[in-house]
Amino acid sequence: MTGRKAVLTGGCQCGAIRFAVYAEPVKVGLCHCRMCQKAVAGPFISLAEVRHEDFAWTRGQPASFRSSTIAERNFCAACGTPLSYRQIGGPYMELTTGSFDRPDLVTPTYATGTESRLPWVGSIDDLPGRTTGELAGAQTLARIVSHQHPDHDT
Repeated sequence: MTGRKAVLTGGCQCGAIRFAVYAEPVKVGLCHCRMCQKAVAGPFISLAEVRHEDFAWTRGQPASFRSSTIAERNFCAACGTPLSYRQIGGPYMELTTGSFDRPDLVTPTYATGTESRLPWVGSIDDLPGRTTGELAGAQTLARIVSHQHPDHDT
């Protein structure tokens, strides 16, 4: 990818794995299927689909798990961050949107695997919420030292 400017970048929580995307994602969606729920240990996964030729691992190489006969998932072996899903031999890499440095720029526009959607997912916006500061308090936050890689290339 020499000479191309990254449109989006991202990586794992510890910084051992970094990636660059050189074109806007083809599409961004949510998957509620049980396999994706287990892959991220959450209610759904959010994935940005990019063409292989518009993508590169720029630091380190992820570990992989063949989650089915047709798919493989990449993750950081050091910190466990789920990074991607891809059909073996397919033209696209689907990157977890939470692993982007700017996840706000990769907004889902559709959902799949809805047969496994958990019934409470639709009411998330109705839950009462608090900021991290409100929950922990300023003194507690001041004592926390993050070991998470910053949201930019280093």
